[in-house]
Formats: sequence, structure tokens, C-alpha cells
Amino acid sequence: MKIILFILASFVVIFLFLFVGGAKEAKNITWGANFSIKQAGELGLDWKETYLALLEDLKTKNLRVAVHWDALEQENQTFSFEDLDWLMDRAKEHGAEVMLTVGMKTPRWPECHIPEWAAELSYQELQKEILEMLEAVVLRYKEHPALAAWQVENEPLFPFGKCPWRDFSFLQKEVELVQSLDSGHDVLVSDAGELSLWFNAARLGDTVAVTLYRKVWFGEFQTHLSFPFPPLFYARKAWLVEKLFGKEVIVGELQAEPWVPGKLKDSSLADQGKTMTFADFQNNIAFAKATGLDTFYLWGAEWWYFMKEVRDNDSFWKEAKSIFDGSKK
Repeated sequence: MKIILFILASFVVIFLFLFVGGAKEAKNITWGANFSIKQAGELGLDWKETYLALLEDLKTKNLRVAVHWDALEQENQTFSFEDLDWLMDRAKEHGAEVMLTVGMKTPRWPECHIPEWAAELSYQELQKEILEMLEAVVLRYKEHPALAAWQVENEPLFPFGKCPWRDFSFLQKEVELVQSLDSGHDVLVSDAGELSLWFNAARLGDTVAVTLYRKVWFGEFQTHLSFPFPPLFYARKAWLVEKLFGKEVIVGELQAEPWVPGKLKDSSLADQGKTMTFADFQNNIAFAKATGLDTFYLWGAEWWYFMKEVRDNDSFWKEAKSIFDGSKK
């Protein structure tokens, strides 16, 4: 009986800690945007035009760029840096800073972007190739003026995507390699914002980057799901990470794009509206502010541009612009 009472009391304490109360909004908030060449292409966009629009029209000064391994190293030991050079150089010209997300698992489906030539390698061989790729990327860009930080892998310990493993020990090797090659920039490790306490990510990275999604497509059950968590849920977990590990928490992906069960380009407005209406976009910004965290990279910039240029709906683009230029408080 005492054990049952203890368990019940523990659940009550945890519930009160994570769900009851409020957080104080940060005085100064940094807003950024995610960008993926692959995602721009999936939407039928010119990726250079889209990227320049982020820099020149939205005036985005903070970018989180996905480095997809299958595009970077299409042939073993042959790295194609031309596109990434272009992204980094344009950021420098416009006074923007870039967090490069590198590894086997980087943003956008299928999450693990493994080159065809590496698909049949053993785990040991594949891990060796990943470390060599990381070294090549870090050595090329560690002195680049536009580099803000590294993110090693994307939600590497969260079971999402078509990936061969979740390996804490190997992730530690990756982080330590990047830190040894570039002591001048922080290394971030990311985690799922809603379904994790972020402790393992905090054990490795200099900073923890988490996701913040409020409405998702739950493929296993073929249904949409709205998370019930309040802003305090994120604030208190960030507080724990700071107190226990001395690490800052930022939001690397703030949902600002629909989550649909198929290709976003081909989805109907009705399907998109189940997870992202214009009101949802605004509400997610307000929700983010209420967490008390101070850095957010919005997820979906390619889609805002697609909506503006292809679907003749510039409402999301204009709203994002008001956030980045500071006119939206």
C-alpha cells in the first residue's frame, strides 16, 4: 500500500511540476529558420532563389542548414561542396549565421540520408565512413565566417525515420570528433521536444536543441494528434537540463509547416489545415514565447515560399517576415 501511495504521490508531483504554472517570457528572443536544399526541391522550387528570399526578403539572420550526406558524397571519398559553399558564402554576404546539421541523420524524410554506395555497408564500415565525412565537413567550414555552430545528427536517439541504429556510444564519438577538430564553435545535440527528458542529449552536447511540435501526423495509427503539453512543460525540462548539466536548451525546430501523410507539395489545403492553419502559425509563435526559451528556428520556410510563389498565399511569408524584422512583438 505504501508503495502504491508513493507512486501516486510521485505522479502528482511530476504533473504539478510540468503542467501547473507559467514561465516568464525571455526579454530577447532570437528567431531563425531551417533550410534544406532537398526540401526546396521536393516542393518544386529553385533552392537558390528560395534561400536568397530568406536572406534578402525575410532578412533572416540565423539559419539551421541540413547537410544531407547522400547529396554531399554521392561517390565514396568524392565530396561535392559546391552547393554548401554557395549557401555559406551567401549567408556571409548577408550578415547571417549558420548552424550546420551534419551526420547520417539530418532533417527531412527519410531522416537518415545514406548514399546509395553506403547502403549495404556493415555497421562498422558505415560508422567509419560517417566519421570521415564529418571530418571533411568540419575541416572545410570551421573557419568560415558564417558558421555559428555544429549540430551533430538530428534527434539521433529518437526512434523516427528510416535509420539503421540509435547508438549513444557512436554519437559520443561523433561529438568528440567534431569538438576535437573545432574548439571554436559549440556542438549541439538534438532531441524530441515532446517525448524525451533531453538528458542523454545534454550529456553529450555543449547545447541541447529540441523540437516543438503541437499537431502531428501519427503514422502508426493513421491519425492526427495534438500534444496536450503547456509551455511550462518545455520551460521546466529546460530548467532541469540547466540545473543538472549546465547546458542551455534551444528550439531547433518550431513547427510552422503542415505535417501531412504524404508529399507536402501534393497535399490539399484541407489536409494541410489539420496541422497548420494561419491561426496555428500565430498560436505556435505565441506558445513558443510562453516557454521562456530564447532561441527558436522555425520549421517550414521552404513551404512558406511555396505557398507564396505557387499557391498565391503570402500570409505565412508575411507573418514570418514580421517576426524576423522585429515588427511583430
